[in-house]
Amino acid sequence: MKILIVAATQQEIEPLFSVESLKSQVESNSSNLDLQTTDLLITGVGMVATAFSLGRHLATNQYDLAINLGIAGSFDRSLDLGEVVEITSDTFSELGAEDGEKFLTIKDLCLGDHIYSASTTVSNLLSPIPPEENKLLVKQVAGITVNCVHGNDISISKIKDRLRPQVESMEGAAFFYACKLAGLPCIQIRSVSNYVEKRNRDAWQIGLAVKNLNTFADALLQKLS
Repeated sequence: MKILIVAATQQEIEPLFSVESLKSQVESNSSNLDLQTTDLLITGVGMVATAFSLGRHLATNQYDLAINLGIAGSFDRSLDLGEVVEITSDTFSELGAEDGEKFLTIKDLCLGDHIYSASTTVSNLLSPIPPEENKLLVKQVAGITVNCVHGNDISISKIKDRLRPQVESMEGAAFFYACKLAGLPCIQIRSVSNYVEKRNRDAWQIGLAVKNLNTFADALLQKLS
């Protein structure tokens, strides 16, 4: 299986793809990550960079599966900081028009879709493994993709009332969009780095989120290989 790993920044997948970690894995035989069947694409932050980079790359490269890896903010306080989740649907939350106090989605305007979904799931990819034995089955959640991450009580309340999102990122829906147009099976895996609230960097757990994300990704790639 030829797999493309897609991430916005190198830092989010550094433990999995850094030169030092790969050298260590080869020397200790601690990972089944096969660089001949696994490519990495760093797109840059945001939906525009993601869609352009992925579209350009897929124009000349073919894969059996694309995996979007990254961190996310969580609206859902039942999700723990550092918890790994599988985003199965993602919405372009800002794509549309204001009509007074009402928000019209791009679909309301008959100009296209605003919700995109994963074409498969971790469960489907690992279907030979009985669910009770599959330690890689994580919570499936709904996400939104934004240009401006939420950090204002009023805007947070409005988006929660309108879309009921569980997590937010700046790339997820664009990743799904590009993969759909390319006909490429895809999944999105993220770990929770912070809760969506007034900006509070002291409460963020980016290091833990990155560690857990990469541990999960390494285990998943081993199973898929």
